Amino acid sequence: MADNVQFARMNGLGNKILVVDMRGRRDRVTPEAAIALNADPATAFDQIMAIHDPKAAGTDAWIDIVNSDGSMAQACGNGTRCVVQALAAETGKKAFLFHTVAGLLEAKEHDDGTISVDMGKPRFGWNEIPLSEEFHDTRRIELQIGPIDNPVLHSPSVASMGNPHAIFWVDNDVWSYDLERFGPLLENHPMFPERANISIARVLSSGEMDLRTWERGAGLTLACGSAACAAAVNAARTDRTDRKVVVNVPGGPLSIEWREDNHVVMTGPAEWEWSGTVDPATGTWQRDEAQPGPAGARAL
Repeated sequence: MADNVQFARMNGLGNKILVVDMRGRRDRVTPEAAIALNADPATAFDQIMAIHDPKAAGTDAWIDIVNSDGSMAQACGNGTRCVVQALAAETGKKAFLFHTVAGLLEAKEHDDGTISVDMGKPRFGWNEIPLSEEFHDTRRIELQIGPIDNPVLHSPSVASMGNPHAIFWVDNDVWSYDLERFGPLLENHPMFPERANISIARVLSSGEMDLRTWERGAGLTLACGSAACAAAVNAARTDRTDRKVVVNVPGGPLSIEWREDNHVVMTGPAEWEWSGTVDPATGTWQRDEAQPGPAGARAL
């Protein structure tokens, strides 16, 4: 078996994704390989989506999700859209069922090229997120950054979308906050035993909000799909918005619907950039020589 496998550099609204084809193999993308790939500007990424052979009947693939620091993630909506586009180009299928450590993910590609991912049901229990302290109402917990009498950020809503999220509500432009400084402090706050994704959200109307996210294990990101879902459901359950909203992340808009069956569906684009081969053990890679034009989806 050759050491190298195919991979594609893709993005979901600027969220940098490497889709790695590990089908037919028993090994995994190592943390060392992830760190090496992220250290190279050409392959720096937010998440690796490693496609493995299915582990359960009726599923299309098992997906390992790897952060840029080599740690494992439970969910990545933007990365899932990239996987769908790559597999749809390869197989001609439009609907997929993926298996991850967070559970099953249904996804489908629409005729206009956008892709919807059923991100599952949000969890709001303090021990499900998880938090290190018990809170009866997780729509607003006691956590702040800055002076006690004049905090910069305070009282976030928290939830799990397969991974933990804290949403801080602000009245000012989301770009006016130094998330690059606050993000690492809050991600690693003792309140979050498994760390957390930290977002700043500004509600514009009952159907629209702006969002910036410091992503656990990845840092500042142009788009975090699970954070957009967490922000949408928390906005709805705090009566800030309706259950269907447009979430404007730095990379562009995502449509989020918290359905009546409690499932959260995210819809947005994915973009193929280029492909190559990579050693999943070391991260040594090579770009394919003959590359098609930038437009349109490409198979792995």
